[in-house]
Amino acid sequence: MADFTHDQKKAFMQEALKEAQKSLAKEEIPIGCVIVKDGQIIGRGHNAREELNQAIMHAEIMAINQANQTEGNWRLLDSALFVTIEPCVMCSGAIGLARIPQVIYGAPNQKFGAAGSLYDILTDQRLNHRVQVETGILEADCAKIMQDFFRNRRKQK
Repeated sequence: MADFTHDQKKAFMQEALKEAQKSLAKEEIPIGCVIVKDGQIIGRGHNAREELNQAIMHAEIMAINQANQTEGNWRLLDSALFVTIEPCVMCSGAIGLARIPQVIYGAPNQKFGAAGSLYDILTDQRLNHRVQVETGILEADCAKIMQDFFRNRRKQK
């Protein structure tokens, strides 16, 4: 597992926030993700469900797909996933299946979170792969982009 400094964690979360901005520009729920191995980003993703008309195109899924291609392997051992918002059940399952050992997320997701809020899939002792989870990196920034998005969406209706 990578041992990142606080500054490195902030820098990679900033990259995830850049991905979230891509979703925001397309009027998608603004969640972004990067996967890091050996200090380098090997996968990037942002929500693209509306753009691609695919329910599974969450930021984490897109980043995992790109990292799999980069590595030429479905196993993403020795990597870390940085995501702006706590992963959902689907994404937590995909993280486990990809054998990603470390997840760092910015803000919790009280309605859909599966890494501590509603469920705790990533550390469930009944599963054969458990993930080290850390939260709170740039939490205010990660929460704000979501809050602003939904506030603006409500105003438009």
